[in-house]
Amino acid sequence: MHTRTIGPFTVTAIGLGCMNLSHAYGVPPPAEQGEKVLRAALDAGVTLFDTAALYGFGKNEELVGRVLKPHRRQLTLCSKGGLAGVPDADGVLKRVIDGRPDTLRRNCEDSLRRLQTDVIDLYYLHRWDKKVPIEESVGAMSRLVEEGKVRTLGLSEVSAPTIRKAHAVHPITAVQNEYSLWTRNAEIAALDTCRELGIAFVAFSPVARGFLCDAVPDVAGFDAKDIRRTMPRFDAANHARNLKLLPPYRALAREAGCTPAQLALAWLLHKAPHIVPIPGTTSVDHLREDLAAADVRLAPELIGRLDALINEKTVAGNRYSEQANREVDTEVFA
Repeated sequence: MHTRTIGPFTVTAIGLGCMNLSHAYGVPPPAEQGEKVLRAALDAGVTLFDTAALYGFGKNEELVGRVLKPHRRQLTLCSKGGLAGVPDADGVLKRVIDGRPDTLRRNCEDSLRRLQTDVIDLYYLHRWDKKVPIEESVGAMSRLVEEGKVRTLGLSEVSAPTIRKAHAVHPITAVQNEYSLWTRNAEIAALDTCRELGIAFVAFSPVARGFLCDAVPDVAGFDAKDIRRTMPRFDAANHARNLKLLPPYRALAREAGCTPAQLALAWLLHKAPHIVPIPGTTSVDHLREDLAAADVRLAPELIGRLDALINEKTVAGNRYSEQANREVDTEVFA
């Protein structure tokens, strides 16, 4: 397996994002199917697994912990706090961003229990709670490092200035932001800032929430709870425009001798050595397809045509709704 570096950890060049085994894209698969995907990843040699307290309101961590426990010391296990399920007055769990020190400690301890481990290798602040100074949240997380509950710290969906402020409090090992051909916000400043500071850049949604797998022909078929229903790029008008990008994209994939999903992942791996993509899937076959992208080699001229075809100017629609955009700190294009 090809490898890359995240702080002190040597990991497979392509990791596994575990979110959609329990969360986000409609009704999740049965636990048995999630276990099959995780075991297939282990069998394939994957050493980087990414989960969060939010995913399935803890169910994803329980699944990951149960399957990975016998292999724990051979893996780099990542989770996130500061965004979790909190019961409302009726006892229904609601998604809440909370970066207060006491909450982060509680989130971490809950995650350790669900993951059945005594330490989390890389612990992210899932969202910066803008009511709490980033220095205060990261300071609280640094105490978790001192206590041996986590080994290293990360941030998710943050801008370059926030990265610098946090890094001044405690070394940041990784930043996890969305990055793909059709989401280029990281290229404004975060990618360069991470490279300058020696921080790994973990790219989530690297195949554009399934779009670059050539797997989203009909948005009307989305489940009622599929988060893509709230994303402007998948509304009917924007999606129709974006679908026009796929025929030439498929042609480039054929020219490269790979599948559309592999082309998206190979493009990321060619962009910079500090980038580690973490695609997610509920299918063992798709998992194997994704991992094989590490072997794909792209000519510079083909990368140039790919960059010109799909970018922030050619993709229709914002990546998030107005409310979701207010919850993140990533740079945006004018």
